[in-house]
Amino acid sequence: MTIPGLLPAYITVEQYEANLARMQANRARAECLGAPRDGPALLAGLVICGVCHRRMGVTYERSRTGLVHRYVCRRGHLTYGVERCQQMAGAFLDAHVVEQVLAALAPAAVELSVQATGQIEQRRLALDRLWRQRLERAEQACARARRQYEQAESENRLVVRQLESDWEAALTVRQQLVEDYQRFIRTRPVRLSPVERAAIRALSRDIPALWQAATTTCADRKQLLRCVVDQVEVTAEGASENVHTTLVWAGGSRSSAELVRPVARVDQLSYYSRLVDRLRALAAAGLTAKAIADQLARDGLRPPRGQERFHDGEVLQLLHRHGLCPARPQPHAEEDLLGPDEWWLATLAREIGMPVATLFGWLRRGWITSRQETRPPHRWIILADRGEVERLRALHQLPAGYHNRRRWTGEEPADPGKESDSHAARTRQELH
Repeated sequence: MTIPGLLPAYITVEQYEANLARMQANRARAECLGAPRDGPALLAGLVICGVCHRRMGVTYERSRTGLVHRYVCRRGHLTYGVERCQQMAGAFLDAHVVEQVLAALAPAAVELSVQATGQIEQRRLALDRLWRQRLERAEQACARARRQYEQAESENRLVVRQLESDWEAALTVRQQLVEDYQRFIRTRPVRLSPVERAAIRALSRDIPALWQAATTTCADRKQLLRCVVDQVEVTAEGASENVHTTLVWAGGSRSSAELVRPVARVDQLSYYSRLVDRLRALAAAGLTAKAIADQLARDGLRPPRGQERFHDGEVLQLLHRHGLCPARPQPHAEEDLLGPDEWWLATLAREIGMPVATLFGWLRRGWITSRQETRPPHRWIILADRGEVERLRALHQLPAGYHNRRRWTGEEPADPGKESDSHAARTRQELH
């Protein structure tokens, strides 16, 4: 039982409760907002899954352009082993929320300048108090050394000399502190000058410039976002590019928007069937790949990954995929290049029923035996008999996250069909 105000305290009850709330919010837990850190994910802790209404986490991966972040709803997957509700790239969502926040803060420029001025002066007052406390401690040290020197017996020459030396050292330290404090006051006075106040007002009127300034860290941006935004609810339409967002502002007001996110594959686009029909009609009209790409751009049909338009190579790939134009002639006869139980990379990927990029990733990790053409176009050739094909198919059908979970649990992989003992042993070795 707590009895407020019964005894004198260092802080008030309200400040104590606010400190408890801040420590609870800064905890690294799924149910907590978390402390703002220096990662590029500006909405960390704010994004809420519109499917299960849990807080979405952040994952990072390194690319050629730097760190790339995603918002992933994985709490049910980590706790109960169920499928992830949704995941999406984070850059497009961050850009939308930042745009809304900067637009909302534009009318509050005067208020921001007043608050910034007050905060800077408070910080300078705190620094001034620290300097004065240091000077007070130095003065006390000098007075103590003086008392010790005066109370010593003059006959004890060695003791008197040491005390005199200590007194002189304390006086030197005090004088150095006084000079440093005077230089500090000259360079950074407690009260802001008219020039500094004018600079703060100018920066407050140009909030985007202040947001993009090199001195503004990611933690500062996150702290600003959390002052005006409580939650960002996101709901994706399956695996398509359409995302519905609801921005919950501090105070309870809401603003909704429909966004377009980048997706990995063209068949994830919501208008994929309309795109194929349009390709079929344009190919039947005898248009070239460049003309088809220009017409698709005019029709507003955009490729995945947030690109502005299809390029000629993507159009040719789509045409070949749907049999709308003859395949390009190969520079060499395939029967002369492929030996027994050898496959082209794309052909084996279609046989297994997996993306070519995933199979190429296995090739880079050394999970499959392969070689590369010595002459252009330097295609990859994979050695795989029927048993190896079945092993790779079973490896592809393992659930998501199986390889990492296997590392910690030590569970044995399931028997992937009729594979031989040598293939099973190789699978277990690769999954470690």
